[in-house]
Amino acid sequence: MISLQHITKTYAVGGGLTVLDDVCLEIGQGEYLGIVGPSGSGKSTMLHIMGLLDRPTSGQLSFNDRPVHALDDRELSTLRGRLVGFVFQSFHLVPQLSVSENVELPLFYQGVPRRERRERAARALAEVGMSARRRHVPSQLSGGERQRTAIARALVTEPALILADEPTGNLDSRTGGDIVALLEKLHGEGRTIVMITHDREIASHLPRVVHIRDGKLEES
Repeated sequence: MISLQHITKTYAVGGGLTVLDDVCLEIGQGEYLGIVGPSGSGKSTMLHIMGLLDRPTSGQLSFNDRPVHALDDRELSTLRGRLVGFVFQSFHLVPQLSVSENVELPLFYQGVPRRERRERAARALAEVGMSARRRHVPSQLSGGERQRTAIARALVTEPALILADEPTGNLDSRTGGDIVALLEKLHGEGRTIVMITHDREIASHLPRVVHIRDGKLEES
């Protein structure tokens, strides 16, 4: 489904900083992959490249055997909206919008009609157990409820890939366990998930894990 071939990412600071160094990785349809590494190892940069939020300095990125790294910004944006759902550590919910409106937001930007947006948001919220909180705003939610809302927002576009960047990082251990269980449920339904985590206990339960250090990738 996803192929990273000899991906390198270099930033032109201090004479050149290489964040990813000749990374090669294949991810199949329906896989659940964990990416583990210390801070500054390049794992978030790799996730951003996979999610079409950033471009590699060199190398080739493909989705379903289609090279995408050379697409222009508009093409990348369209493809990202169709293919990828994001779950972030800090939730990134709009504080003035209700839970339902936050989940609808990606569909709004895609031009989906209002009635269809509401129906799809309702289905996504039901899937993560947030239907009863749909009229609340983020400040009225617990951390776990905010992350469930963010997961519903990631699901609402029916993406081929869910990218989760430290989804339990701002949660206590019990709530984090609930979010991990929810992601496992979604994977069990056939979804492809890539999760960054610093928590080796979480990583130990994932079916496949790769380790990154100083921009280089190793698979365990």
